[in-house]
Amino acid sequence: MPTFLLRAFWLSLFIGFTFSFAQAAGKPRKSKKDQVITISTPQGDIRLVLFDETPLHKANFLKLAESGAYNGTTFHRIIPGFMVQGGDLNSKDDEPSNDGAGREDEKRIPAEIRPELTHKRGAVAAARTADVVNPQRMSSATQFYIVQNPQGTPHLNGQYTVFGQVISGQDVVDKIAQQPAAERNRPVTDIKMTVKVEKLKKKKITELYGYQY
Repeated sequence: MPTFLLRAFWLSLFIGFTFSFAQAAGKPRKSKKDQVITISTPQGDIRLVLFDETPLHKANFLKLAESGAYNGTTFHRIIPGFMVQGGDLNSKDDEPSNDGAGREDEKRIPAEIRPELTHKRGAVAAARTADVVNPQRMSSATQFYIVQNPQGTPHLNGQYTVFGQVISGQDVVDKIAQQPAAERNRPVTDIKMTVKVEKLKKKKITELYGYQY
């Protein structure tokens, strides 16, 4: 083979290898592990996973959970046949009047509303203020709700960021929703939570809880 053809061959081979390597390096590697979040309440434990498709919400929730920020907060709003809501840091104290109001210094999370992530039973979604003051539909920094309705709440699709799913303990969500409530759908007796995070292999999560990735 002539020298110039040989050089051209090796050059094209090198360029092709470099391009393929760059493509592979640019693709995010899917982890074989995931975090299981356990929310412990007087009614029992709720376990959930968070979606990679909503990275801002996932990272924010994990940061709060791992730091212990959620420990001592309550499910301050419960509506049977609809959902249970909690996570407001205001609910840690003995003053119920501002539960659900959030804090002025909280930074909201940009919306990550995706059409494939819907409000089915057990969906975990971020609470937020109304469109009139929040047209970008940015999420609360801490508050979340879990869909309790067996038929889901499809009328909320496209309006709130769904970022997780209950994989165990939906019966506990049902029990929480059925607790006696007073004004503003606040439980008569505080339903406090503690939250912990455990990293497991996705295969193990499927084996334990039947959740399919």
